[in-house]
Amino acid sequence: MKLSGAEASRYFGKPDPKRTGLLIFGQDAMRVALRRQEVIAALIGPEGEAEMRLARLSAADLRKDPAALIDACRAQGFFPGPRVAFLEEASDAVAPLVAIALKDWRPGDATLIVTAGNLTGKSALKKLFDDHGSAISIGLYDDPPSREEIEAVLTKSGLAAISPAAMTDLLALGRDLDPGDFRQTVEKLSLYKWQDATPLTPEDVAACAPGSIEAEVDDVLHAVAEGRGNAVGPLMRRLEGQGVLPVSLCINALRHFRTLHFAAADPGGPASGLARMRPPVFGPRRDRMLQQVQGWGLRNLETALSLLVETDLTLRSTSRAPAMAVMERALIRLAMMRR
Repeated sequence: MKLSGAEASRYFGKPDPKRTGLLIFGQDAMRVALRRQEVIAALIGPEGEAEMRLARLSAADLRKDPAALIDACRAQGFFPGPRVAFLEEASDAVAPLVAIALKDWRPGDATLIVTAGNLTGKSALKKLFDDHGSAISIGLYDDPPSREEIEAVLTKSGLAAISPAAMTDLLALGRDLDPGDFRQTVEKLSLYKWQDATPLTPEDVAACAPGSIEAEVDDVLHAVAEGRGNAVGPLMRRLEGQGVLPVSLCINALRHFRTLHFAAADPGGPASGLARMRPPVFGPRRDRMLQQVQGWGLRNLETALSLLVETDLTLRSTSRAPAMAVMERALIRLAMMRR
C-alpha cells in the first residue's frame, strides 16, 4: 500500500506494528534517514537498539547471504518487545530477496524497514511494497514540509508555547533549510528555552537560526545602511584584523543592498518584499532592515547598488589602490548618502 502527504507523516509518528514492513525511498538521503530514525524509534522505543531488538543489514550484506533478511526477521532477542529488521541502501537488485522475506513473514516476526534512494514508478522494489496487502510504501520528495509536519517536529522537541510571529519565522525556516539543518535549529531552540515557560519569540528564532554572514560583517552593513558613518572605520579595523577580504565584504554589501532594493520594489510594500526573500530575514534583523528600506527609498538604493558594483569592479581590476581603503571609502560614501 502506498501512503503520501499528511497520512504518511502521521504513519511515521505512529506506525502499525502489525504490518509486515515499510519502504522509505527518496533522492534526499537526509530526509530518508530522519524518517527512518523516527519510525524505528516509534516501533521499538528509545532503548530498542541497546536491547538488541534492532537488526541492521546493508544491501551488500544481503547479496552475500540471501537468507540474512529472513533470519533477521525470525530471530528472537534476549529482551522482550517489538523488533525491527532494517535493510539500508536497497535497490531493485535485491528486490527478489526482499520479496521472499515479505512472502515468508509471519505475525510475531520483526517489522521489516527498508530504505532506498530515488525509485522510479516502474521500480521492482517499490512495486513489491505498493502491491503488498500488509506493507507500506512511502516516497519522500524535495517538497517543503507542511505546517503539520513542522508543528510535529516542534511538539516533539517540547516547544509548545510559540508566538504567531515566531511560528511564521519557523515555517519560513522549515521551507528554506534542509531537514537536518531545520531539526538541529529546533534542537538548539529547545535547549535555548530550557525551563523557560515564556512563548518563543522571533528574537529567539533569530538567535538560533543559521546565519548567512559573520556578525561583524552584519554590524558594519547595518551601520552603513543606517547612515552611521562614524562607526564604519572602527568596524572595518576589526574585520581587517579577522582576515575578511575586501572583495568578500563587497559581495556581502551587494547582497544586503539588493535585499533592501528587492523589498523597496515589491508591489505589496517593503514588509511583503522581506517576507518573500530567500533565505528569509528573521526577527530584529527583519525589523531593522524594514526601517532601512523606508529610510533609503528605491532611487537611492539603485544609486547605492551602482556604487557597489563600481567598487567591486575596481577591487577586481589591476588598480594599485589599497583594496581595504577602497572598500572603506565606498562604505563611508554610502553612509553619508543615507544620512
